[in-house]
Amino acid sequence: MIRLYVPHDLAAGAHLALDEGQSRYLSAVMRQAVGDTLAVFNGRDGEWRAAITTVGKRGVTLTALDSTRPQHIGPDLDLIVALVKRGRLETIVEKATELGARRVRLVSTERTNADHVRLDRLRAIAMEAAEQTGRLDVPEIAGPTKLDRLLADWNPARRLLFCDEGGNAPTVLDAVTTPGSWGILIGPEGGFSPAERDHLRALPYATPATLGPRILRADTAAISALTLWQAAVGDWR
Repeated sequence: MIRLYVPHDLAAGAHLALDEGQSRYLSAVMRQAVGDTLAVFNGRDGEWRAAITTVGKRGVTLTALDSTRPQHIGPDLDLIVALVKRGRLETIVEKATELGARRVRLVSTERTNADHVRLDRLRAIAMEAAEQTGRLDVPEIAGPTKLDRLLADWNPARRLLFCDEGGNAPTVLDAVTTPGSWGILIGPEGGFSPAERDHLRALPYATPATLGPRILRADTAAISALTLWQAAVGDWR
């Protein structure tokens, strides 16, 4: 069944006016007509079955019919990723959504070298990925901010797993043994600077971990770290 994220409150009989893009997608791309049904969610009220009630020049409207799934939010997991080239960053956001990250936070580091960031584009990618994967919320896309500012404002109750290419660190499966609120920090293509690495290792809430014997690109590292964290303490267990 087609799934759409909508900002509206969802309740039986609620009328949902879709935006131009969603209206065009349903009417022109998917060839949906009045009476056809689809699933909708808003990140608050669970998933609902809705019926198309009008298709016209002004757009498509739906009517919410009944609840099909109660609201569920996955693990309290942030992915913090240093800015990388646009294509790889878009892949990271898409896969982080699929793998259950609740937030994606963008940071700049001493070795960051990246294109201009379009947050609207990244948020659209996250929304589409959420629609396709069946999750009932869309991850927040935040940033960018400087790494030192992020760490200065960090809540020490949230553990921070940082992927350390410098060696002398356990694997993610060995380092992550306690569930709860976590962040996963992925560095830029050039890695963390020595000063950044020393700072991170000195933080009482930070846990260094290795992703294996090979040097990974940022997108591969993000996917690997999220997968291993989910396998260790996330909702895959």
